[in-house]
Amino acid sequence: MTTRKIQTIAGRLKSRPEFLRARDGERRKGRYFILEVLDRNAPEEAPRAGFTVTKKQGNAVVRNRIRRRLKEAVRLSAQFAMQPGHDYVIVAHREALGASFDELTNALSTRISSRQNSKGRRPSGKSDGKQP
Repeated sequence: MTTRKIQTIAGRLKSRPEFLRARDGERRKGRYFILEVLDRNAPEEAPRAGFTVTKKQGNAVVRNRIRRRLKEAVRLSAQFAMQPGHDYVIVAHREALGASFDELTNALSTRISSRQNSKGRRPSGKSDGKQP
């Protein structure tokens, strides 16, 4: 009899308050997307992922294509880099549409497994990088 390794499948963020709560966590910037990570302090629960593509990125057809590519990249490989009890919100950029799928998957896996700040918080200051 063979033993099978049970893999945790990432859940989904569905409601607006869940997405807004993730904004208080760590923010990891990348070329194709911004990743917002929130530790829910629930290590026994599966990780959850949410996807955001703003209207600035294009019309509905373009936004849905970007979202579908990111969902598939998470499903195939990036969900295995996710830590249990964490929420991940992926805010897509338009460049995600033009990237090769392998490049997008590698960038997503790398960004999920990396940590930028030891405190897990965003640096203070304005969003343009200038200090107040």
